[in-house]
Amino acid sequence: MYIGLDLGTSGLKGVVIDENQGVVAEATASLAVSRPAEGQSEQSPADWIAAAETVMDGLARRTSLAAVKGLGLSGQMHGATLLDAADEVLRPCILWNDTRAHAEAAVLDGDPMFRRITGNIVFPGFTAPKLDWLRLHEPQLWQRVARVLLPKDYLRLWLTGEHVAEMSDAAGTSWFDTGARDWSDDLLAATGLSRAQMPRLVEGSEVSGVLRAELARRWGLPEGVVVAGGGGDNAASGVGVGVVRAGDAFVSLGTSGVLFAANDGYQPAPETAVHTFCHALPQTWHQMGVILAATDALNWYGRFVDRDAAALTSELGAVQAPGKTLFLPYLGGERTPLNDAAVRGAFIGLEHATDRTAGTRAVLEGVTFAFRDCRDALAATGTRLERLIAVGGGSRSAYWLQAIATALGVPVLLPEAGDFGGAFGAARLALMAATGAGAEIATLPPIAHVIEPVAALSDAFDAGHARFRAAQSAIRGLT
Repeated sequence: MYIGLDLGTSGLKGVVIDENQGVVAEATASLAVSRPAEGQSEQSPADWIAAAETVMDGLARRTSLAAVKGLGLSGQMHGATLLDAADEVLRPCILWNDTRAHAEAAVLDGDPMFRRITGNIVFPGFTAPKLDWLRLHEPQLWQRVARVLLPKDYLRLWLTGEHVAEMSDAAGTSWFDTGARDWSDDLLAATGLSRAQMPRLVEGSEVSGVLRAELARRWGLPEGVVVAGGGGDNAASGVGVGVVRAGDAFVSLGTSGVLFAANDGYQPAPETAVHTFCHALPQTWHQMGVILAATDALNWYGRFVDRDAAALTSELGAVQAPGKTLFLPYLGGERTPLNDAAVRGAFIGLEHATDRTAGTRAVLEGVTFAFRDCRDALAATGTRLERLIAVGGGSRSAYWLQAIATALGVPVLLPEAGDFGGAFGAARLALMAATGAGAEIATLPPIAHVIEPVAALSDAFDAGHARFRAAQSAIRGLT
């Protein structure tokens, strides 16, 4: 058997799979986020350890772990976990959604070296600007930083005693040469750091260490359980849903939205605001377009009209051509392709005939057109999508999936019920590390439905997207 642990922002999930990749047991533990000031978001690494203990206790209660051969890790990216020379935590971890380092990020991004080497914009949530913020605002702590770990890699330190990171997570730090799959000494030096303060690097499917004997005894695991490199949360989810080959992609309809594509080469284009990172498998990369409000936008609209998301989408019937009413889903700014924290959303084209269902369709279409913007940004780098696997709560709406298939011009595959996310992907990476297997085991999940584009509506969705882009340009100076 193989264990996957996924350290999220709101909780930690664990799964156990057998040699046939069937899920044997699951357990979860919740986590809280501290917000000490506006724009700040932190967690205590001690809480991660406590959550991991709770999850491992739960897994051990549900099934014997005596046959476990490997353990894999997935986790939230970009967090700055700072340790002193004795591996003691210096302060709470500054998380991915913390924006306190926006000024420092702008300065670093102004140095062309960062985009040239990393292949990405230096976003405020990335790790390097957080260390620059620390140097300016907490200099006594900055001087004591002996090691910087990403969140899941602090769990690894507890599990194995090893300071190790893997390529997909390291690529989100702004210290990483994404094409060479190695730390950049020049980028580290530009922020006053050195390679000695960084963890050793492995691929996500490689062995990073061995589970400490006392932990193995505690939960009834055998000696010598290997711990795989694992992956950042989206990369591990890509492994979980089988998106590991060029042409494969998934669309995540969660609170925010992600269009994730696997690549067999390095194709950076930071000016598009696409994230270009290493994948969790050797010599594979991935790209992500990220929108900040997906199901969040539908839930926001539901509060206006006093209906929940399921009730709103159940009223719609068959997919229609986009109407006059248009929605721009920028409730809290936008990432890809705008890279604009200040832009805000809008309804346009409201008229007497606009009713609740017209508003619902407009919201779904607005998010769909934002995904099409991400598709176009990916295409500008040479990435072409052949099909999309739909994941996340929004994938329960057949109307939304039909609209996405039509607007993006690709089939959308809906998996059968089940969770094929980060924890499952981490367990697959554990299987690879323990057995020497490769990408061939990262197969697609069982597919319940294939939603094809509606060819008769293709031109109408093209026209709707053109209106969306025109409205997008118009509102940027107004909101």
